[in-house]
Amino acid sequence: MPAISKKNNVLVYKGSNNLRQRLTLSVLSGKPVRIIEIRTLSDEPGLKEYEVSLVRLLDKLTNGTNIELNETGTVLYFQPGLLHGGNIEHDCNQQRSIGYYLEMLLMLGLFCKVPLNATLRGVTANNIDPSVDHVKMSMISTLKKFILEDEDLDLKITKRGMPPLGGGEVILKCPIRKAVRPLQLLESGMVKRIRGTAYALRISPAIANRMVDTAKGVLLKFLPDVYINTDQCRGKNAGKSPGFGINLYAETTEGIFYSAEQVSKTELNGEDPSIPEDIGTAAAHRLLQEIYLGGCTDSCSQALALLSMALGQKDVSKIILGPLTGYTINFLQHLHEFFGITFKIEPVEQDDDEIVAGANKVSLTCVGIGYTNLSKRTI
Repeated sequence: MPAISKKNNVLVYKGSNNLRQRLTLSVLSGKPVRIIEIRTLSDEPGLKEYEVSLVRLLDKLTNGTNIELNETGTVLYFQPGLLHGGNIEHDCNQQRSIGYYLEMLLMLGLFCKVPLNATLRGVTANNIDPSVDHVKMSMISTLKKFILEDEDLDLKITKRGMPPLGGGEVILKCPIRKAVRPLQLLESGMVKRIRGTAYALRISPAIANRMVDTAKGVLLKFLPDVYINTDQCRGKNAGKSPGFGINLYAETTEGIFYSAEQVSKTELNGEDPSIPEDIGTAAAHRLLQEIYLGGCTDSCSQALALLSMALGQKDVSKIILGPLTGYTINFLQHLHEFFGITFKIEPVEQDDDEIVAGANKVSLTCVGIGYTNLSKRTI
């Protein structure tokens, strides 16, 4: 919901929804936020453990941040400090995937004082958040379009870990930039190749091959260039819990990536065990759905692209996206509240002679606020 009040330059929100968005934009804008009535009607009021872990990660990333939390955890006051970056190690809460934390780091990393080198440990894939593979192929590819000399922006997966015990580890390296360049992404192009990775942790390696076979069986009906490799993790690199999953991504002629994934269910939740063939088929169908939705990013990277446009230099940026997700719509509202920026949103007219019209795409246009990294050292 929108900010219920603005007193002494402090934005006041009610409830726990979109906590990550609010804290991220608070750091970038320098505006403190107060979040009240956090799950007061729930049997377990207050912040969840994974949200407390998120706040602690922000504290490690910044200098001078002031955090106040009441005894019940239902009221949070967050006054952001300066983005510092540097070498950070963090054990993520296993209720959420590492991808939950990585998205925030990608939004903040470019504007740190020193280049970010973050080591995160925990669950690398679940059925709630984008997996680390999804972040690597989709979000990082999107962010690279807004910066030059992007060789230093990289995500390395050193260990994989499935819920509930995790045990995975990734290393994110993010350079610093003085500013983000304006960009106009208007053509998504045609899909030219599909790649992917299937992994099976602490179970038979044949499970990964079964997922590959069924996923390729679906995708080869549409495109001949399909290659899915298997990541055979063993020993410590396989985490602490058994499980399996598959991540697929499609690359277009314009360098746009669409990504989709499917992960096995956790037996501790009382769910029926997953079948590898079902996982492979579901992942392939999800990828085809992302391609159908179209746009110049996939669904998970919409917010990251819009933030980069909003913070860009004082020039016009424009992007074509598929149908906006609820998460993206909330993010647009928060961008307006923290930075006062408004996007012009228009439907994209489809040509009658197009073979596949696809979903209803939208065009988003804005003029960047000219956000600059004041902490970056200049020669």
